[in-house]
Amino acid sequence: MNLPDITIISFGYFEKDLLEKVSEAVKGEFRCSMNVKEGHIDLSEFYDPARRQYNGNNLLKHVDAIPMPESNKTIGLFNVDLFIPILTYIFGQAFLGGRTGIASLYRLNNECYGMKKNDKLLLERFQKEVIHELGHTLGLIHCNISSCVMRSSTYVEDIDQKEHMLCPGCRKEIGLVK
Repeated sequence: MNLPDITIISFGYFEKDLLEKVSEAVKGEFRCSMNVKEGHIDLSEFYDPARRQYNGNNLLKHVDAIPMPESNKTIGLFNVDLFIPILTYIFGQAFLGGRTGIASLYRLNNECYGMKKNDKLLLERFQKEVIHELGHTLGLIHCNISSCVMRSSTYVEDIDQKEHMLCPGCRKEIGLVK
C-alpha cells in the first residue's frame, strides 16, 4: 500500500498546539505527509434539536464531499456532540476503506463526565481517536488486541486503555511493515 497523504481539517476553534500534536501523532504512526487546514461550515443544518446533538452521518458525508486534490485521506475535526441514529453518541466515524473520517473532542473531555479537566488526557484521547478513524479509512476494522488503537471504544475509559498506535497485525495489514 502506498503511504497516504492526509489532510486534517479543523472545523471550529482548536488551539494551534493541539492541532500540531495531533498532526505529529498521525504523521508518526502512518509515516505520511500531512496538511492541516481550517474549514468553515454552518453546523446548524446538522443539528438535531430532539437529540440536542449533531448528526455524524451527515457531517461525514459533507466532509467527504469537500475536494482535497492534495491528499487521499481527510479527517474533519469537530468539538460538538456527535451521534448516529443507532447510538447515543460517537467519538468519531469514517468510511471503511474510503477517503474520509471525522472525530470530535466533545465527549473526550473529562468535564463531560463530571471529572476534573485534564488537557494531557484530552490530547491523548483525541490523538487515538483520529488515528483510529484514519485506520478505518485505510481499510482496518476493529481489532481485538486490547492495546491496539483500532480496538472498538464505547466509553472514554476504553480509549484510555489503548495505545496510540496500531498493533503489529494492523500495521502489517496496511503495509507499514513487511
